[in-house]
Amino acid sequence: MTGTLYLVGTPIGNLEDMSYRAVRVLAGADLIACEDTRTSGVLLSHFEIHTPLVSYHKFNEHERGPELVDRLLAGQNIALITDAGMPGISDPGEVLVRLCHEAGVPVTAVPGPSALVTALALSGRDTRRFSFEGFLPQDKKERESVLLEMKTSTRTMILYEAPHRLARTLTLLAGALGEERPISLCRELTKKFETVTDTTIGGALKALETVPARGEYVLVIAGRDMAEAAAERAEAFSEIPLAEHVASYEAQGMTRKEAMKAAAKDRGMTRREVYQALL
Repeated sequence: MTGTLYLVGTPIGNLEDMSYRAVRVLAGADLIACEDTRTSGVLLSHFEIHTPLVSYHKFNEHERGPELVDRLLAGQNIALITDAGMPGISDPGEVLVRLCHEAGVPVTAVPGPSALVTALALSGRDTRRFSFEGFLPQDKKERESVLLEMKTSTRTMILYEAPHRLARTLTLLAGALGEERPISLCRELTKKFETVTDTTIGGALKALETVPARGEYVLVIAGRDMAEAAAERAEAFSEIPLAEHVASYEAQGMTRKEAMKAAAKDRGMTRREVYQALL
């Protein structure tokens, strides 16, 4: 019989957030794969967990992953943890999970704290639709593409950032989204000096001039106003003749009725208004 891979969520700051189940699974596993054995060693020592550790991080995940799968196939149970939070969320893990699925190894999760969900809840921003962007890409071309998508998105957007890069990231966001875009800066979540600052991107940049960034940050950014986005979209489509607009959707395989409905949505019109205009 094969073993099981356990994805174990660990505290993002406050050790009291460690669950009873997480402690039990980590203590009972044959092996714990962790991002940094020194960081995880402190956590495990606090809970008197003596399970052997092996490093598994983004620089060795493609080499170490198959080794871990072999051990799982041999019947060992392995727990995967990250430095903080849930494995696989802006941290190593997805490669190993995918390898386990391909090899037929069972994978289960022991849920734990998540910085992105905690920050979203604390921000008071719209939680019905949101997107998690992780860290902005280092590659300039890829980063510009992400920022362009963020500029037009009406969803609440969540970013992670380290203190030494916060000013640079806020400057990039100001250039793409505008200084007046609302943002919540969530810092040191679940720790003693936890703070949630509700401001604008421009306001956050100004505050950094006098108060330096400290601790890990989660940025919760308001999506673009839906009414504003719809009005701009309607204005852009108004430059295209209505008949051409409908015909372009028909060329994509839509029926006449579907094409008129799609064009009406683009232009902020009703389907009846489109139908009458075409007549």
